[in-house]
Amino acid sequence: MFLPRPDRPEIARDADASGGADLGPLPDWDLSALYTAPDAPEVTRDKDWLQTECAAFATDYEGKLADLSADEMLRAVQRYEKIDTVAGRLMSFAGLRYYQNTTDPERAQFLSNMQEAITVSTTPLVFWGLEFNRLPDDHFERLMTANADLARYRPVFDRMRAMKPYQLSDELERFLHDQSMVGAAAWNKLFDETIAGLSFHVDGEELGIEATLNLLTDKTRDKREAGARALAETFGEKISLFARVHNTLTKEKEIEDRWRKLPTPQMSRHLANHVEPEVVEALRDAVVKAYPRLSHRYYKLKAKWLGLDTLEVWDRNAPLPMQDDRLVTWDEARQTVMEAYDSFDPRMSELAKPFFTDGWIDAGVKEGKAPGAFAHPTVADAHPYVMLNYLGKPRDVMTLAHELGHGVHQRLAAGQGELLSATPLTLAETASVFGEMLTFRKMLSQAKDDAERKVMLAGKVEDMINTVVRQIAFYDFECKLHAARAESELTPEDINALWMSVQAESLGPVFNFMDGYETFWAYIPHFVHSPFYVYAYAFGDGLVNALYAVYEEGDADFREKYFEMLKAGGSKHHKDLLAPFGLDASDPAFWDKGLSMIEGMIDELEAMED
Repeated sequence: MFLPRPDRPEIARDADASGGADLGPLPDWDLSALYTAPDAPEVTRDKDWLQTECAAFATDYEGKLADLSADEMLRAVQRYEKIDTVAGRLMSFAGLRYYQNTTDPERAQFLSNMQEAITVSTTPLVFWGLEFNRLPDDHFERLMTANADLARYRPVFDRMRAMKPYQLSDELERFLHDQSMVGAAAWNKLFDETIAGLSFHVDGEELGIEATLNLLTDKTRDKREAGARALAETFGEKISLFARVHNTLTKEKEIEDRWRKLPTPQMSRHLANHVEPEVVEALRDAVVKAYPRLSHRYYKLKAKWLGLDTLEVWDRNAPLPMQDDRLVTWDEARQTVMEAYDSFDPRMSELAKPFFTDGWIDAGVKEGKAPGAFAHPTVADAHPYVMLNYLGKPRDVMTLAHELGHGVHQRLAAGQGELLSATPLTLAETASVFGEMLTFRKMLSQAKDDAERKVMLAGKVEDMINTVVRQIAFYDFECKLHAARAESELTPEDINALWMSVQAESLGPVFNFMDGYETFWAYIPHFVHSPFYVYAYAFGDGLVNALYAVYEEGDADFREKYFEMLKAGGSKHHKDLLAPFGLDASDPAFWDKGLSMIEGMIDELEAMED
């Protein structure tokens, strides 16, 4: 996926933050598995084929789906899948090139042109889902029983048909499809370009957002404060633009949701994730209830370690005073993660190996490169790519473990084919967080003394709080933002107030919030690109914590069950995937099981104070 995890320390990176240390050769992407160059003849060939095939597909099938036999329907699905694959290959190539250098006009133009070409080419396909959803239920069931190969795609059809009550007329759906490239996509691009072009003035230097965010993890408190105040100053100068982006996109969503008669702003995300609203609310309620036992308690400990009565926002991700600031070379990071994967199961390290040897990772920090880290699956008949901004900090090692987990998951799920390989967001974090946990446990077992163990435990707790507590706070902010925008245009001050309404509640009474912090919602990309995406991180972390507890309990068949779960991709519902482990995400106690792992680590940290 292209989005990095928001509000995680590892997304704040700068080329100079390593102090000039030699981290070893850092790998770059080799995108030739997709295309060799933007002007390669294969790019033109596939664009032309896509346009021709989409038109032919509509000619062959529009208005005729109800008359197709099961065998004919299977051929139609297979043709649609190939179209999806070719379009995905083109967009993956354009997107990955763009994120390597978002300030390069040629790359930005190529991405925009590709988006426009694919949007135009695929407009004739809008009928497909709409017409398929008009098939009567009994007719649909007959098709599923008549051909086993067709029935394999049932999870795709079920997700399509879940939208049946909310679909519009064919004409309106075509309009929304065509309009998207000058609607949400254009506002998303404006946001990305604005963020990439921001300058922050810190102690006489002009820094980009990566360098400035990186200061929030600096060992020197004055530098952290300078970074936070510079962020606040620049966000404040641009806050009217960011408010306009949010007002427009939130209103656009409200209009479309109203036309579709979706009951809540969150419902489209729940449908896409194939998760019931009550399951998400159970997660949200469990995390909010646990704030005092998790973040409030941990940050009180951290204030004590830092020798402070009150924490400022620039202390939240501060390194601990006893923390070793030795940098980890790239080879050390690779070896650590690969050994952790191998100790769990050699198949894991074998699946991860080509990322290091075949140009599947872009790790260095470069001018114009997108911030953060992500793993993008591309298409089922190619392979995933991982992007990092590696600077040798221990959290960078965790980021590598996380994104490689995504890559392993995506490789295993690719066997399902293009339409079934994509995992809903709620389950897409499973292998990544599990890979992090494997790596963390390995590193923890090698701690040379209690002081090192304490630093490692604290770092893990902070990551979990950022992944669970902060993301649920972000989710609550979004819920409030969309509810408020449905009533009225929002001023920057209105949005600031909504942001601050979730901060003290989630972080706890030990925090003081500086003037200007109220604007820090402005740079979170998920609010713009993918509304309500953020709860998937908390979902994934809670799920993996519960899953890891089963692993530690010694289930003899755990590894086989785990690999089968990853291979399933998007072909099974979360209930079916978790059932072999004796877990059920719809049970409120499930989330308490996951949260108790974080609580146990805080218990251990408190015990070290005695």
